[in-house]
Amino acid sequence: MGSEKIETVELGNGGPRVGVQGLGCMGMSFAYGPTDTDEARATLERALELGVTLFDTADMYGMGENEKFIAPFIRAHRDEVVLATKFAISLDPDDPSKRLIRNDRAYLRQAVEGSLQRLGVDEIDLYYMHRRDVNVPIEESVGAMAELVAEGKVKHLGLSEVTGSELRAAQAVHPITALQSEWSLFSRDIEDGVVQAAAELGVGVVPYSPLGRGFLTGAFVQAESELGADDFRRQQPRFTGDNAAANAALLEPVRAIADAHGATPGQIALAWVQQQATARGLAVVPIPGTRKRSRIEENTGATRIQLTEQDRALLEPIAGKVAGARYADMSFTSAGRE
Repeated sequence: MGSEKIETVELGNGGPRVGVQGLGCMGMSFAYGPTDTDEARATLERALELGVTLFDTADMYGMGENEKFIAPFIRAHRDEVVLATKFAISLDPDDPSKRLIRNDRAYLRQAVEGSLQRLGVDEIDLYYMHRRDVNVPIEESVGAMAELVAEGKVKHLGLSEVTGSELRAAQAVHPITALQSEWSLFSRDIEDGVVQAAAELGVGVVPYSPLGRGFLTGAFVQAESELGADDFRRQQPRFTGDNAAANAALLEPVRAIADAHGATPGQIALAWVQQQATARGLAVVPIPGTRKRSRIEENTGATRIQLTEQDRALLEPIAGKVAGARYADMSFTSAGRE
């Protein structure tokens, strides 16, 4: 079993050493419909056995329920795992579809105390600002986050969906360990400046949705007809209507490369993201989400696949042909502000 373990990497200059692939825990209790909780808990354990040590959640996933879900696992393996959670998205309990972005000091203080309590820990290893509130200077927000480091409540700071200039401004206030943004064969807008800034500053990149929210695996095509009513992908422009059919056709080269490597399409998509570390000269630790042990084994297997120059050439044009935006409202993303 030891040979199955993935390799490790330092996540940003001075950051924690983690497995080269992490685990996004959101779907274990939020956004993707009903969950087999026993299998999800077994998946957490299996991930750790395979060398996955970065476990990612956020306070807004189920309004704190996701943090509570992974808390027993985190506490049982506290010295073996790197715990990442996030603040900044405030949900209306009466209407979770209503979101308010808050980066102010008062909200940050409230948020971190809530996460510490739900997780049952004294310190968060990596604390992200989940989204950027343009009405609050980023220097002010990061300054408030830095206070948490000084107080021992947080070890490392991260940002999510910020622009290259915002990342530079933040780094001038306090070292930023990781940048979390969407990055996949379907979503490459962070390559227009954000990745370059991260490489220049020594910030690790943590790609979320590296499998295009499952679409790149071929698991579904039309979200409206194939996914449950409570699956948030039914509201994503890329997975509905004519866009979905057009995007499904883009998977043909992914399948062909997978066949040539004796792999799955999802493994090829993940291998492409993993290998951006070498191509871009920085730490890249994707966090595909799953709640099944078989998928963890498949996903971590992607770290051992080496794509050829020809493979990469075939995959290169895909993102430019994708129909539909990442979100219906892109204003809350780095691409919406670049």
